[in-house]
Formats: sequence, structure tokens, C-alpha cells
Amino acid sequence: MSTTPGLRIFGFPVDIRPGFIVLLGLFVVLYSGQGQGEFGIWLAGSVGLFTLCHELGHAFAARATGAEASIALDFLAGYASFEPTRPLKRWERAGISLAGPAVQITLGVGVLAIMGVNPFDTDVIHGSASSLAVWFAGPILGLINLAPILPLDGGNIVMSGVDVFLPGRSRTVMIYFSIVATVIALVVVSRGDYPISPLFLIFPLVVQIQMLQHRKTQQALDDHGSWQQWAGAAERDAWTAGKSNGFPPGMTPSPWFRAAELARVGKRDEARNLMLTDFANPQSPNWIPPDAASERELEALVGLLPHPLPTGNQYSEYVLASVLTRLRQFEPAGRYAAESYARHPGTMPAVVVAQCAAALGDDELAVKWLRAAYAVGTNLTGLADAIDRRAEFAHLRGRPDMVLLRHDLAAAS
Repeated sequence: MSTTPGLRIFGFPVDIRPGFIVLLGLFVVLYSGQGQGEFGIWLAGSVGLFTLCHELGHAFAARATGAEASIALDFLAGYASFEPTRPLKRWERAGISLAGPAVQITLGVGVLAIMGVNPFDTDVIHGSASSLAVWFAGPILGLINLAPILPLDGGNIVMSGVDVFLPGRSRTVMIYFSIVATVIALVVVSRGDYPISPLFLIFPLVVQIQMLQHRKTQQALDDHGSWQQWAGAAERDAWTAGKSNGFPPGMTPSPWFRAAELARVGKRDEARNLMLTDFANPQSPNWIPPDAASERELEALVGLLPHPLPTGNQYSEYVLASVLTRLRQFEPAGRYAAESYARHPGTMPAVVVAQCAAALGDDELAVKWLRAAYAVGTNLTGLADAIDRRAEFAHLRGRPDMVLLRHDLAAAS
């Protein structure tokens, strides 16, 4: 959400979010309550102006490298995002990080000079609300931003140097270093009489922990290649090794696996209820089919289900039809998948019906259902993969109508 849709400054898109307005308002309200209303107003205005100039410094430096930059101002933070048009050198990235605080400090000192205030004379600085606000929002916050921890600019500058010695690992090293340094600073500030509040260090610590979690997530994603493959590997580990904690964020073990765990300890009714609850769940799935389960395990779980078989969630119906097909129960699987298709027309239920028809020797019906799967068009990639990989379609692939269907699929992709 933005309070300034379409705003551009010097050609840069600027997104001023409600959180930033709330932050500036808090300065006014908090200091008004302490009898320092004038200082609160000056502080809000100074922080707003210098934060914008800080981010413009980053944006102009990024533009100098040919990158496209944009600015967002939010609660407790401003961001200058940029998309490089070429690989940037380490010194260029360090320069972009340095440009923000450099502009903030230089501009702050310049404003103080125009005001006739010596930035090194604390007595003069504290002599008026305006000079104190400009001094804090300009040079002081600019210098704080050069502290060598992430997500501050100083941390990004140091990270560019660390990358010379630890290429590819510098970000991880800096995240861990930043967490340790911030925790130490938090302990020291909490135990001493310092002008800075310990609460000031909580924000970077929270961001650092989020960065570490995101880094671990990105590393796992890089290792697996995609979210689907990551979830598939985690589901496989759950069935083969009993490890159910390796799933991507937002993904869980399949209800089939969780029901199997209950059934193993004799809780068959709970296992059945768990699976039935999944069929009644209208939300989008956050689990992967139980492809790594053995046929014996799947057969035992299917045996827990009532007849007629449960219906409801489209994805859960497709998985059950696929399980029945894997167990070579082609007639009930085909009938169930056809009924599911009638309720929720989709490519993959039609594929299951075609697969069962082909397994039962009705090739003409199988091709018709594959054509129906193509016509509904909800998952053409899955259809192409099924035709190429599923054993039941092997004897059909050379038919002219199947060759034409495969050609249509290739053209559609």
C-alpha cells in the first residue's frame, strides 16, 4: 500500500508507505507529550527530508552504474532498490551503499553551516530545537548508518570487502557477525548509562534474524532447484527416514504421511478423521502427493476410507485417484476421477481417467480423455509430462492422433 501512487522524484519512483507517515507522526506526538512539541515537529520534518535524501543518494549512485532504481520509505527504514543491467563490481556496490550516508552527512553539515551552527559544538547544537533535530537526523543518523553491521549501509560496504576473500559466502558471514555484534551491543547498552536506548538495537536484530532465515531458505532453494522439488524431497525424507521437518516455509507433510504415522501406533480412527478433514478443507493445498510411500502403506490408508469414497477438495480428490491408479485399481480409480472431473473440470483428473482407460485396454476412450485434458487446459505441462512418462500411455505415443496432440501441446507451450 502506498500513500503516493505514481510519485517520481528526479525520475525515480518513490513509494511513501503509511508506516513512514506513522513514524513521523509518532515523533510529533511523543515529544509533544514531553513538553518538547517544537523539537518533535522539527525532528519529524528533518528525519523525513534526510531519509529521502539518503535514499536518493543510493538511487543516483545506482543510476550511475546503469541500474534502474526505485525508493520506498516505510516505518523505521527507507529502501533504495535497484536492478543492475550488468554485473556490478564490488567497489561499485560498495559505492552505492556509501552514497546514501555520505549525502545524509554532507547535507546535514551543510544545513547546520547555513544555520550558523558548528556541528562539533554540542552546546550550540542543543541551543535550539531546529539545530538539534537537523544535527541528529543528518550527521548522527548518517554516521550510525555506517556501523559495520547489516542491514545498515556500513555492513554492506564491509560485505563488499569480505567478498574479496570469501566470494559467495560474504553475506552469510556478515549476517552471523552482525547478529553477534548487535547482541553484544544490546547487552552493553542495557547495562550502562548510554544516550542510545536498547530498543534502538532491537530493529536491526529482528531484521538480521529475518535475513538469516531468508538466507537459509534461499540456500535450500538453490540446492533443490525449485520449491516443488524441495517439497518433494522433504516428503520423500518423511516417508523413508521419518524426518518431517525439512519442508519449505508454508509447506507441510502430506495428510497421507501424518495419517500413516497415526495408523502405525494403532490410532486408526484418528488417521481416518485426519484424511477426511483434508477432503473437507477448501483451502489451496500446501503439501505434495505421497509418491514416496510404499504400495503397502497406501493400500492400508485407502482401506481406512469410507465408501463411497470421500469428496470435496479438488486436489485431495486427484491425489486419491492417483493413489488408486498406482495400486492398479483402475476401474474404481477411473470412475472416481471421472466423477471428480464432472465436479471440478481440470486437466489432471482427465489424465487419470485416460490412464485408467489405457490400462484397461480402451485406447479410444483414453485418447478422448487426453483430448479433454488438453481442452480444459488447466495444467498443460502436467499433461505433456504424463503422456511422456506414464507407462500406461507408452503404446499410444506412436498413434497419429497422439502425435498431433503432442504437437499441439508443444505449440501451446
